[in-house]
Amino acid sequence: MAMTRQGTDVLRALQGLEDSRSSVRLRAALAVGTAPDPSFVGTLVERCAVEPEFFVRDMLTWALTRHPVSLTLPGLLREVRSERAQARSQALHTLSKIGDRQAWPAITRALLSDADAEVARSAWRAAVVLVPEGEEPELATVLATQLGRGDRETQLSLSQALVALGELITPTLRVATTSSDPGVRAHALATQRLLRDPDTGFESAIEEARRVVALTGAPQDG
Repeated sequence: MAMTRQGTDVLRALQGLEDSRSSVRLRAALAVGTAPDPSFVGTLVERCAVEPEFFVRDMLTWALTRHPVSLTLPGLLREVRSERAQARSQALHTLSKIGDRQAWPAITRALLSDADAEVARSAWRAAVVLVPEGEEPELATVLATQLGRGDRETQLSLSQALVALGELITPTLRVATTSSDPGVRAHALATQRLLRDPDTGFESAIEEARRVVALTGAPQDG
């Protein structure tokens, strides 16, 4: 029996996702998202774990959001437990875009403190989207354990996640400003500044915070 045109289009799109040319992979992901089909879901999830180009990965995520959550969620939840860092990171990113709180139990403390910075950043972004009402203070406490971590990009991502939780982070940040670690204190102060004035640039906020920490020295006990 001759393959139908639809079947041919599906096969072409699936093959395109593995083409050596990123432009072809991008067009294939766009085509898959434009004409969703349950048969695409497994391949899309698998491709997210290995796709080297950021823009293609983002299109793969968009294509997954075009499919029913009932089909995409199981595969994505498996991926957040993958040993491959990119698989975890992209699955978390996709879950944040889907925004279905059924995924919340998968956002574990281990992911929020993942050794891979990109995974941790993706987990922070997903957490503030998926956190159930009433559990925000506990999430803020866990996120605060990551203050002072990493480079500017990582610290900015954490500050943005904390600020997205709103005023409830104020007590948690206040405690962090008394840390014995000057990096933690500076990051907490910079995040306080961003909470008060969202238009403040992170660069200026963190530099000011570091000056304050340097001038005031270590907090005194008692």
